[in-house]
Amino acid sequence: MHFDHPELDRRTLLRAGLGTAAVAVVGSELAFPAAAQADPGADLDWIISCDEWGARPPADPLSISAIPTNKIIVHHMAFPNVTDYSEAQAIKLARDCQNLHMDGNRWSDTGQHFTISRGGYVMEGRRGSLERLQAGDRQMISAHCPGENGRSIGIENEGTYVTDTPPEDLLDSLVKLCTTICQQYQLQAHDIFGHWDFRNTLCPGATFYRLFPQVRRRVFKKLGTDLADVPARRWPDLWRFVGSPSVRVAQYLLAYRGYAVTPNSAFDAATVAAVQDWQARNGIPVDIDATITGPTWETLAPELEKDATGLPVQAVQFILNVKGYAEVAVTGTYDHATKLALQDLQRLHGLPDNGKVSTSTWCALVGGVVRQSFRED
Repeated sequence: MHFDHPELDRRTLLRAGLGTAAVAVVGSELAFPAAAQADPGADLDWIISCDEWGARPPADPLSISAIPTNKIIVHHMAFPNVTDYSEAQAIKLARDCQNLHMDGNRWSDTGQHFTISRGGYVMEGRRGSLERLQAGDRQMISAHCPGENGRSIGIENEGTYVTDTPPEDLLDSLVKLCTTICQQYQLQAHDIFGHWDFRNTLCPGATFYRLFPQVRRRVFKKLGTDLADVPARRWPDLWRFVGSPSVRVAQYLLAYRGYAVTPNSAFDAATVAAVQDWQARNGIPVDIDATITGPTWETLAPELEKDATGLPVQAVQFILNVKGYAEVAVTGTYDHATKLALQDLQRLHGLPDNGKVSTSTWCALVGGVVRQSFRED
């Protein structure tokens, strides 16, 4: 079998409860225990399939993940913000993307599972993704986000949204697609993340990312989720196969706690050792792959008042700057620009806009989701 990325490895098999000897290869797929299907009769005719947009055949056999899907990762494509909103443009987009991924990146097929055009057309990306969505059991192993390709559904959105806002048609389709994915894979609105929550990238763009709380709220309403069923905080589950700005935040905090860790956004050996030692010292189950679990975040991140200084403040300023608050400098001193940026972020997530860095504010800073963001205005 061919893998675009190596993370369908020992960890994937162990998390699925399978050893390598227990996995059977059937054609180009992994055989795994039968999973309950969500709604095999779901109407997905509004998604343009690979055959319908004329996709090339994959260059290598594709595989189905052996572990459950636990999140959606949203991207922008960093393509031009075209004004052609037609279906013809959407099909051209799907073909251009596949050509780039197969010929430029040397991937087996389109990297993401689904693609949304600026006109709001939704297309299957990686072949087999639509069939798996219909079944709602396991996903195609993808190539959109190394470290997350076996457990996240990737959605690419046409355009570049560092400073521009996506069209309403695109946003409407994103909400519809995310709602459907949640229904079929038994996910929730708080399982929607951005690419840069797990990778060092400008994707999905600062302006688009500001809309994520709104997108999640719309999905939440369509799903009819009870607010009581939303966790107080849904932290990003970072582990040793990812690298992102949020990893650097964790490194700042580990350094603050006394570990010899360099804040560099790479989940390196020193970070792995520090995370595992912190977990052991705080009575938290030690994860074999140093996953920064919710309890790990909650014990690691100190609540900060407005007179705070040092490494935790640098962590706050760094992540604010990365996520679009260009006026914030990384000085380690809590200043007026930092306060204003924090208050803006708190308002976006439905938190008290007092500028204090509570545990929930930390969660929102590093890409997590808080229950307050789903409350009615």
